[in-house]
Amino acid sequence: MIRLAPVLAVLVMIGPVAAGLVGTVLPALGWLPVLGGDTVSLDTFRALRAEPGLWTSAWLSLSVGLGSTAAAFCLTVGFTAAAQDTRMFRAASRLISPLLSVPHVTLAIGLAFLMAPSGWAARLLSPWATGWERPPDLLIVQDPHGLSLALGLMLKETPFLFVMLLAGLDSLPARRILATTRSLGYRPMTGWLKAVLPQVYPRLRLPIFAVLAFATSTVDMAILLGPTTPAPLAVRVVQWMGDPDLTRRFVGSAGAVLQAGIALAAIALWVAAERLVIVLGRPWIRAGGRGRGEGVWRALTVTAMGAAGAMAALSLLSLAVWSVAGPWRFPDALPAAVSVQGWMRGGADLVSAAGATVTVALAATALALALVVACLERETRLGARPGRAVDWLLYTPLIVPQVAFLFGVQVLLILGHLDGGWLAVVWSHLVFVLPYVFLSLAGAWRRFDARYIAVARSLGRSPTAVLFSVTLPMLARPVATAAAIGAAVSVALYLPTLFAGAGRIETLTTEAVARASSGDRRVIATYGLLQIALPLAGFSLAGLAARRFSRPR
Repeated sequence: MIRLAPVLAVLVMIGPVAAGLVGTVLPALGWLPVLGGDTVSLDTFRALRAEPGLWTSAWLSLSVGLGSTAAAFCLTVGFTAAAQDTRMFRAASRLISPLLSVPHVTLAIGLAFLMAPSGWAARLLSPWATGWERPPDLLIVQDPHGLSLALGLMLKETPFLFVMLLAGLDSLPARRILATTRSLGYRPMTGWLKAVLPQVYPRLRLPIFAVLAFATSTVDMAILLGPTTPAPLAVRVVQWMGDPDLTRRFVGSAGAVLQAGIALAAIALWVAAERLVIVLGRPWIRAGGRGRGEGVWRALTVTAMGAAGAMAALSLLSLAVWSVAGPWRFPDALPAAVSVQGWMRGGADLVSAAGATVTVALAATALALALVVACLERETRLGARPGRAVDWLLYTPLIVPQVAFLFGVQVLLILGHLDGGWLAVVWSHLVFVLPYVFLSLAGAWRRFDARYIAVARSLGRSPTAVLFSVTLPMLARPVATAAAIGAAVSVALYLPTLFAGAGRIETLTTEAVARASSGDRRVIATYGLLQIALPLAGFSLAGLAARRFSRPR
C-alpha cells in the first residue's frame, strides 16, 4: 500500500474534482442525455443571463469574497507585525486553534444571534445606551450589500491565515532578521513589514487563493448571513440544482461554471494587486524610513484583532445562552429563566444528526490519515522531497469552488446508483479532509530526525516495524493533531454532505442550516453548540492520545 499511496492520494483529491468539472461543464453546454439534453450549445448560458438579478448576485460573490479576504489578510499581517515576540502574540498563538476548529455554520449562527436587531448586542446596550424598548426595524443581518456576510467570513478566515502565517514563519529565521533590522534602527513593525513579509508571503499565496475561492463561493454562511433578494451566486446555483423542475439543472450547471469564473477572477485580481504592491512597495523599502510614528498603527491593528476575537467569542457565547434560555423578553440582557426545552425539542433528531456526523468524520479522517502517513513514509524511504507541484495538487480541492464540481460528482454518483449513501458522503468528505491532514502533518514528519530510523534499521527492524514502533510513537502528537483537524473539517462540511447524501444523510451542519429559517433560536443554538463540542472533543482526545502513545516505555 505504501508504494501505491501517492497515486491513491492523487486519485482521491484530483479525480473527483476533474470528473466533477466535466460533469458540470457538459450540462452547462446543454449535454445531459438523461434530462433530454443531447446537443451542445450555448443556450444554457443565454438562459442563465436572463435570470433576474444575476449580475447583482455575481457582484456580491466577488466583492464579498475579495473584501473579506483582504480584511482578514491585513488584520493577520498587521497584528503579527505589531505584536510578534510579545506575550500578547504568544497568547493569540495558543488561542487560535480553538477558533480554527469552530465550524463556519456555528460562527455564522452565533454572529446572527449577536448582531440581529433583537440579538444579544442590542439587548446588552438597551435601553440604557440605545433607548430601544423593542427591537429596531433595521436590516443588519442579511443586509443587501453583504456586509454581515463579509464580517462573518473575515472572522472565520483570520484564524486560518494566522496559522498559515505561523507555519511560514517557522521556516524562516524571523528573529534574526528582526534583530538585524532593529540594529539598523528600524522600529519593530516597520522592520517586520520590510524584511520579513516579502520572504514569508510566497508561503501564504496558496492559502490565500483557497480562502478567496471559499469566500467567493460559500453557501452555508451565505444562507445564514448573506442577502436574499438576490442571494449570492453560489446560493442561487444550489437553489437551481435543487429545483423540482429538473431542467433547471442546466441553468444551475451554467451558474456553477460562472461561479468558477468568479473565483478565478478574484484570484487574478489578487495577483494583479500583488504586482501593484511590489511596484509601489520597492521605493518604500529602499527609502530607508525607520517607521517614525508607527505607534498609532500598532495600536490600531492590535485593537482590531482584539475586537475581532471578542466578537467571535461573544458570538459563540450567545449560542450557549440561547441554548438554555427560557422566556427572554426584549430588552432584557439575560433570559428570565434557564430551560432545557431547546435540547428536548431537538430530541432524537439531534442525536441522529450527531451520530451521523461522528461516524462520517471518523471514517473520512481514518482513511485520510492512513493515506497521508503512507505517502509521507514513502517519501522518507525514497529520501526525496516533492516539488512545488505537489502543493498545487494539495490545494486543488480547496481552490476550485465546491459548487463548481460537486454537482458533476452528484451526477456521476446518480449514474452509478451510489448517491444518498453513507459511503458516498464519506468519499466526498475525504476529498477535503485529506489535504488538511497532509498539510497539518507534513511539516512535523519531514522535520523528524532520520537518525532514529537509521538506528532502528541497524538493529534489524524492518521498515514497517520501524514505522509502527519508532516513527509513529515519536510523532504521536502531530499525528493526533492532524487527525483532530481532519475530523473538525469533516464536521463543518455542508455542500459535500448535501450533494453526496442527497438529503438522506443528515449531519449537524446540514440540519443547522435547514433549521436556521425556523426562527426557533433555542433549537438552532443546540445544533451550533454540538458543532463546537465535537471538534473540541476531538482535540481533547488527540491530546490524551498523544500523551498516551508518546510516553517513554
